[in-house]
Amino acid sequence: MTEEVPELRASDTDRERVAEVLREAVAEGRLDMEEFEERLDATYKARTYGELAPITRDLPVAGVTPPSPVSMVKQPEGSGDWAGRIVGGEGSSQAGVAIMSGFERKGRWTVPKRFTAAAFMGGGTIDLREADFADREVVINCVAIMGGIEVIVPPGVEVDVRGIGIMGGFDHLSEYVPGDPGAPRVIVTGFAFWGGVSAERKLTRAERQRIKEQRRQEKLERKAGRQGEQDELEELEGWSSASSAHRDALDQARSIHRDAMEQHRELMRQHREEREDRRRARQDERDERRRRWDRE
Repeated sequence: MTEEVPELRASDTDRERVAEVLREAVAEGRLDMEEFEERLDATYKARTYGELAPITRDLPVAGVTPPSPVSMVKQPEGSGDWAGRIVGGEGSSQAGVAIMSGFERKGRWTVPKRFTAAAFMGGGTIDLREADFADREVVINCVAIMGGIEVIVPPGVEVDVRGIGIMGGFDHLSEYVPGDPGAPRVIVTGFAFWGGVSAERKLTRAERQRIKEQRRQEKLERKAGRQGEQDELEELEGWSSASSAHRDALDQARSIHRDAMEQHRELMRQHREEREDRRRARQDERDERRRRWDRE
């Protein structure tokens, strides 16, 4: 028996969650631009969960297999999800090595108790913002020789940087910030010789979007408050505010759509740049191998 989606009113945040899944889908090639625009338009026109649910029913949520639609059922907020991210086990990746090239660990992956990263005339990125952790305390050992390694952690995670830089840089966080209750502890150690290792905190894309949405909502509420005062004056004077409210709603919808399309274009641009960087890195490796063969 199919579970019926409740006909509750959807919020702007709910619509933006669905729009984010659509942007990921078009970036991965699951939707073409025509389908994306049709579904995005339907998303911002939706008024209830029942109207939103079918839009992503055939699309996967990032990092989830098999495909699972965005949940349209409100859940009570818990005290945090750190306990669910301490998963045990051996970790999904034990090391990252970049020799005149680059490596990247990001998205949904499991950080082992000890992760080793090495960069020789190359670069690496270790992004823990969406990662699970094999233990409550993990060690990331970084060795950068004429290369660079970047470690990115989400807010709420305690970070202890112990590395040494020799004619290079091993950047420590500007200030100590205690971790959230139940959050993992990350120890960054190793050394950098004519290279650099950095550790910094960054918000996830979802959190940045949430803050942006919150600010936009506050702005709309202030605007609605001013509009409400104007409506009362017009009503006292016998004027109807229906046409004005309609124009405001139309302007708001267009503004939201423009913002969404701008975010999508930026996402596609970053995707193209990453592919081009990987292509150049592979070409550089091939050129280097050919030069070595010629010398031999």
